[in-house]
Amino acid sequence: MINKDTKLCISLAGRPGNFGTRFHNYLYEKLALNYIYKAFTTADIEHAIKGVRALGIRGCAVSMPFKESCMPFIDEISESAQAIQSVNTIVNENGYLKAYNTDYIAIIKLIEKYQLSPQAHVLVQGSGGMAKAVVAAFKHKGFENVSIYSRNEITGKMLASLYGYQYLDQLVNQVADILVNATPIGMEGGKEVNELAFPAFIIEQAKVVFDVVASPEQTPLIQYATQQGKHTISGAEVIVLQAVEQFELYTQQRPDEHLIKEAAEFARQLV
Repeated sequence: MINKDTKLCISLAGRPGNFGTRFHNYLYEKLALNYIYKAFTTADIEHAIKGVRALGIRGCAVSMPFKESCMPFIDEISESAQAIQSVNTIVNENGYLKAYNTDYIAIIKLIEKYQLSPQAHVLVQGSGGMAKAVVAAFKHKGFENVSIYSRNEITGKMLASLYGYQYLDQLVNQVADILVNATPIGMEGGKEVNELAFPAFIIEQAKVVFDVVASPEQTPLIQYATQQGKHTISGAEVIVLQAVEQFELYTQQRPDEHLIKEAAEFARQLV
């Protein structure tokens, strides 16, 4: 039962989805926590963040396009968000707002989980907030041979320069061991939902294909890479890992692996 003591957590996104709402609320119910989670969008990020503080909203997930624009209105930027100057999680401690980036934390954990070799050549496509999280995570884990391609040449070159990596002007004739798509290509509801994030010949030469797009779980890139017998890492894994990190920051509780799996399966039934 919702009551005066119920703690509210929210998300702010340009295009709100259902995954976070269903994931968090499922866990609140299963763990008998007096919390509720609701997704929002806004045209005024400054006052939205000030509202988080003023209304005592416990936690706030932040998605595109607000991951950087929210930062001036936050009291403290944690190491995970500072590393990439991008925020995806805000925790409110009695009116004091501290920001984190659980995308960055999730990418690091996936690099460790799949034992990706720091000697591998990595090709990352993208230059937005998620691309920053990906590139910073690979840098943190000791990867030196990383190339970055972006359709936005200015931000792509800035990202490559920031971490001392190579910027590619085009994808023609490129070969890499690990491919990472950190763009919206293949995203459900987008203009490029049916497109491959990389040319087929690059996918065919790779060993590992990583798509951070979470919906659909089987993007065209993941589907094609699977058909080619490549090891794949999906955005569905990223979204679950980062959501668990958020959940723990908001509630100081971490569900067991069985309950996390249950919540993820429930959340995916309607995304």
